[in-house]
Amino acid sequence: MSPPLDNQLSDWRSHALKLENEVKKVIVGQDKAIRLMNIAIFARGHVLLEGGVGVGKTTLLQSIARCIGGAYERIEGTVDLMPNDLIYHTYLGEDGRPKIDEGPLLRAGENLSVFFFNEINRARPQVHALMLRVMAERHLHAFKREYRLPHMVVFADRNQVEKNETFEIPSAARDRFMMEIPIEVPEDRELRKALMFNVKFQHAENLTKQVESNVLQFDQLNAFSDQLQSFIKSSDAIEEYALDLWDATKSPEKFGIKMDTVDVNRLIHTGASPRGMGMLLKAARVHAWLMNRDRLYPEDIHAVFHELIAHRLVFNSMYENRRTILARELTSHILSTVAVPAQVKAA
Repeated sequence: MSPPLDNQLSDWRSHALKLENEVKKVIVGQDKAIRLMNIAIFARGHVLLEGGVGVGKTTLLQSIARCIGGAYERIEGTVDLMPNDLIYHTYLGEDGRPKIDEGPLLRAGENLSVFFFNEINRARPQVHALMLRVMAERHLHAFKREYRLPHMVVFADRNQVEKNETFEIPSAARDRFMMEIPIEVPEDRELRKALMFNVKFQHAENLTKQVESNVLQFDQLNAFSDQLQSFIKSSDAIEEYALDLWDATKSPEKFGIKMDTVDVNRLIHTGASPRGMGMLLKAARVHAWLMNRDRLYPEDIHAVFHELIAHRLVFNSMYENRRTILARELTSHILSTVAVPAQVKAA
């Protein structure tokens, strides 16, 4: 007999919080990013990682993958990468004859838990198309058989420094990712000093070994996520508030939202999608659960709003080159301007 749902929720929460604490032992100054990645894992959503070179994205991801359990695979985005490189690779065997082996997407089979696509925007659109299809369907036909990838969560990093030989992910493709999470250099001077001078941070492999493995049961996350989503309730007032937020992403001027550097009447081409708003509420429910609540409050939506919505906004072409800054400013204005129903203001 399965334990009562309340006990399952409590047990899983303790493990989820342990994951965060384990990762924080070796990754400093990224508490918010760790929490958001944890939310994505329990909401079963794919993630874009935003940040410069050398800020610790790979080490952070490897540490989280170690806690989740299951297999970890990665591939490097390059201009000559082909879709088939995700599926198989060829080599010469000892007998001098060509051989074919399963590639990084298929190698671990159903045990694949975390797939990291490094610098995804260096790969061509044909590669993006295959990756996005596998992300949506979580299965792939190859070698005359069907490969199921039911537990896979994809994390993708974009090269945001160089523009040559890069292929930006279009808005429709970005919408497939639940979140875009920034990984930034810590502002705290002591943390930055530690990153420079503490030798333990110079050996990423040794760092990740300090993280306890298999804190979560990766092959049970799908079923538990469904239970969690059904458990967290929302009131009529919070649902109306979420609808107002959605409308504000499409027509901010209707809510009296103003921005100092742009005309909001000309800013938005397309607001958040229905898929995006569904993912927003899914992530907000996970946040409520991590905060040991059984219903949604505005702060649960606020905690994930920017990371769920900003990369989904499509600006008119004249503003696209400033999208990172403008998206942050707009989402902040939306949250500060759209009225919160009085009956749900405090948890």
